[in-house]
Amino acid sequence: MTQLQNEEAAVQRGRLLAPGMYDLNDLEIGDHFVTSGMTLTEAHIVNYAGVSGDMYDIHLDDVAAQQAGFSGRIAHGLLGLALTDGLKTRSPVRMSALATLGWNWSFRAPLHIGDRIQVEIEVVGKRVTKRIDRGIATLKLRVLNQLGNVVQDGETLLLMQNRA
Repeated sequence: MTQLQNEEAAVQRGRLLAPGMYDLNDLEIGDHFVTSGMTLTEAHIVNYAGVSGDMYDIHLDDVAAQQAGFSGRIAHGLLGLALTDGLKTRSPVRMSALATLGWNWSFRAPLHIGDRIQVEIEVVGKRVTKRIDRGIATLKLRVLNQLGNVVQDGETLLLMQNRA
């Protein structure tokens, strides 16, 4: 699916959220937005390897990555998830988040140095918790590279403030 087709499908789902802060009760199923993009760099990969301790060869050695069938070094899958969460968090569309409760995530294609990613986010569920001032939103996320290909996707549960 091309970027334009993705945007057209998003328009059919529900409201395109404008920049601003949203509590749980401000959200409707089908609300969606797209984050800004960022380009994956060698520094991201090297720094993530150092922080995580994941020094697997396909992340740090071009020859090893090529022998494994990749065009060159690839990013850690969890680095892609971390960058996804960062793009969500720094978006002008802000959620009144208290905590992330979990992820259900899939790694669909490798992320390469130089890839530019952005994230499509859609509200697919919401409910109030036992505490009426809090609720849980289920967000569906799709990470797209510069070609419009989905490289990672899944859902997250976000504990949010809820105006009584």
